[in-house]
Amino acid sequence: MYISAVILFCFLVRPSHAQVGPDALKAEIGKKSSSDSPDSKIVDEPKESNPEAEDDSHRYFERSFVESATIETKNKDMLRRDFGPRRDENSFEMDLDELDSTEDLSDSTFDDMSTTTASNQYGDKKSEADVIFEEAVALLNKVDDKKAIRKAYALFQQAWKMNHSEAGGIVAMAHVFGIHFKQNLPYAKELFVNLSAQGEPRAQAGLALMYSLGLVGLNKSLSKGLVYYTFGALGENPMAMMAMAYKNWQGIGVPQSCEGALVWYRKVADRVAEDVSLGSPVVTRVRLQDQFENPNFFSSLFDQDLIHYFQFIADKGDTKAQIGLGQLHYQGGRGVSVDYKTAFNYFQHAAQKSNNPNAQAYLGRMYMEDNSHNKKDYDLAFKYFKDAAQQGNAMGQAGLGQLYLNGFGVTKSYTEALRYLKTAADQGNVDGQLHLGVMYFRGLGVARDNKKAVKYFNLASQNGHTLAFYYLAQMQESGLGMLRSCHMAVELYKNVAERGKWAEMFMTAHDAYMGAKRDEAFMIYATLAEMGYEVALSNVAFMLEHGETSIVIGEGETGVNKMALTYWERAAAQGYTQARVKVGDYHYYGRGTSSNFEEAVTHYRQASDQFQNAQAMFNLAYMHELGLGLKQDLHLAKRYYDMAAETSNDAYIPVLLALMKLAFLYGLEPFYNEKTKENFNMYFSPEFYLGPAWDIYLIGFLCGVLSFLIFLIVNRRR
Repeated sequence: MYISAVILFCFLVRPSHAQVGPDALKAEIGKKSSSDSPDSKIVDEPKESNPEAEDDSHRYFERSFVESATIETKNKDMLRRDFGPRRDENSFEMDLDELDSTEDLSDSTFDDMSTTTASNQYGDKKSEADVIFEEAVALLNKVDDKKAIRKAYALFQQAWKMNHSEAGGIVAMAHVFGIHFKQNLPYAKELFVNLSAQGEPRAQAGLALMYSLGLVGLNKSLSKGLVYYTFGALGENPMAMMAMAYKNWQGIGVPQSCEGALVWYRKVADRVAEDVSLGSPVVTRVRLQDQFENPNFFSSLFDQDLIHYFQFIADKGDTKAQIGLGQLHYQGGRGVSVDYKTAFNYFQHAAQKSNNPNAQAYLGRMYMEDNSHNKKDYDLAFKYFKDAAQQGNAMGQAGLGQLYLNGFGVTKSYTEALRYLKTAADQGNVDGQLHLGVMYFRGLGVARDNKKAVKYFNLASQNGHTLAFYYLAQMQESGLGMLRSCHMAVELYKNVAERGKWAEMFMTAHDAYMGAKRDEAFMIYATLAEMGYEVALSNVAFMLEHGETSIVIGEGETGVNKMALTYWERAAAQGYTQARVKVGDYHYYGRGTSSNFEEAVTHYRQASDQFQNAQAMFNLAYMHELGLGLKQDLHLAKRYYDMAAETSNDAYIPVLLALMKLAFLYGLEPFYNEKTKENFNMYFSPEFYLGPAWDIYLIGFLCGVLSFLIFLIVNRRR
């Protein structure tokens, strides 16, 4: 056949919005109380790993930590829609009687398990542990200061020794992922058990993860994992809320419920939308299967030589290189961490030397928000935006429109905002499209028009703006300007939720994987997979299939194959075509399940018909040729072989060989009956002599012959 953290540590610094965002919507009412006991058991912690051994890849993880560290500490009000009735947010249904009868969940496990946090566990007066914890979280905001980050983890550990439960949750998660501490799952489990009994949501989510995977001597149990995810979600832990949303969406351990998924995804999307900033970093999600099949593509993705070249010509005064590097450091990506100081310097050089409107517009954006390099200054933002807009720059025009729309540094004027935003939107600027949609959506200076709002939100979403997906999700949920669609609303809210800062852990996981820290990478991917990320699901399946983790070694080969099949199936359910082909392969070869050609055909046909996958077409042709799970039909076999060759150039050589064999069989068909055909297929089949990998041997032989002929031709010319 043809041959592919928990991070969630609370939003401490909320960047101010330079656009009309979800902060205009109603705030959710209700604050959490705390019930954590200061008398909890302290587990002896292992030694901290060598700080000097930490590399830049951990910065992605720390940024993710920051995003979750004050969600539960600050008890900040959530964003809410300002229209339409809501489904009861506690509508999640689960019958505890459905828990495995053979598994003992002692009542003490759930005693005093509340959905509150420890932020106020010492009363109104801050304790020493609170002060240390807040200092650590503040240090984590210094994402470009390694020493500050190392000190932050030392402070978290110190606060945990003083019984600060949130600090304990962070320390436990750091031991799960092997960040700033050596990976130690048994120790993390002890902390999770201890803290979960106190009602610490992060610990409850971590314990749910361990039950879901069956780690550290725990019997794998979806039901127990579901219980702890439920408690963590009720405690507003983002990881737990996303896990609950995903399980309701796909019907994993609970009855499939679109409305149930909608509730949880909306909660997370509200938070992500609240923290959208102009300089949100770009996150690259690398599929290990695709990297395995196309290693050259992904090596160029992180090519430092190319970046060094642009740095060289930028230092020589090349304006385009300066702007490009400024954007790269402003938003991150291609293996480069966000560095506002470096970005500012590049933009400033380009603006001062060449009066470049793009550089001016980016400087305006940087002054529109607080960042680690410069403070918010609307007057300077207005100056740079105006200079850029006067040169016809769409980003500058959109920036002026946002200032007038919000009244930042200028007198609020919907007329001026509409003028500038319309001009920017007509030039395809994503911020202009988004905020013009907001004006029509909310009726700011114009008549409220949901259809025009949908039009501009769709345009902005095509350019990937997070808030555009968020507003479209709200409109889909309430049927404003379109027919209500729960499924579409869930898809859109999921898209927004998956753009949270925790998504930056994909870079941490990939760096760990490339650095041969496979177990650490596996745990990060497994965590993200529990949250429903398709890329993480396929990466977990890939690592299990290739035996690249020792964490689940106790499952045995059959158990690991079964587990890998489950993850491939979940990735395929989200539209990853290569995962769909993998599921077909597992049924064809009987990996993790019994061999079933008919089931394999079903999956290959889906990949072929829906996604035009060349490998699936080749597989269907092969099965038609041999009559495996399908009626033997040489004509259909040839049709599928031809389709595979037309779809992918990589399939040309295998298809050519297969067609040569097919033509030979077709030519001999009139000369033998069914009995002789059976004997022919047995004794003249390459598989009889060379085994199922005969095509690899044949291709290798032909390559050798071709190389020999090229050698003779070259020598003859000499």
